[in-house]
Amino acid sequence: MEAILPNCPECESEYTYEDRGLYICPMCNFEWTANDENTNEEENVIKDVNGVVLNDGDTVTVVKDLKVKGSSTAIKQGTKVKGIKLVDPEDGHDIDCKIPGFGQIGLKSSVVKKVNK
Repeated sequence: MEAILPNCPECESEYTYEDRGLYICPMCNFEWTANDENTNEEENVIKDVNGVVLNDGDTVTVVKDLKVKGSSTAIKQGTKVKGIKLVDPEDGHDIDCKIPGFGQIGLKSSVVKKVNK
């Protein structure tokens, strides 16, 4: 009976092998343990510009002026955005929100700062 080994988390290669408790990928030379597989969920944590973890429903402020495609105006630094929704990054935008005067828009977590209530 053949053991089923996980694909490489770095390059997704299916040619991994196990050696002394480590999984090894011969394609990119990445090594990891079985415990490392369980920590992948922590990588999906979205953080603001200061490294503070963001959650759905948080209030954030924009930390720099942002140009908006198709609009002659920009989102100004200090604009407060309430009730954000975290999404899987599409084109780098991992926050969906509504901004007054702009409507529904996607933002990058690297341009917002969490506001303490």
